[in-house]
Amino acid sequence: VSAQEAQTVGLVSSLHATKEAALAAAMDTASLIASKSPVAVVSTKHLLNYSRDHTVQEGLEYTAIWNALAHNSKDMPTAIMASLQKTKPQFPKL
Repeated sequence: VSAQEAQTVGLVSSLHATKEAALAAAMDTASLIASKSPVAVVSTKHLLNYSRDHTVQEGLEYTAIWNALAHNSKDMPTAIMASLQKTKPQFPKL
């Protein structure tokens, strides 16, 4: 499979001409993820791992439970206020 074909069929999300460009793009993505709610990031990783080994229905039910719990974290009001104020949210560490 060529690089172009891998991107076309969704095996990779982007192509880069050099190793340095690929590393820079990876660091940009890592920075973006790190700027998000730690609760959301950890939850997403956990839910992806869980859903990989379960049926779609089980994954959806489990996600609904996790989402209900996430709404009780301090990250939700922090994100809402930042959005309303058009500022960057400052999430507490886990």
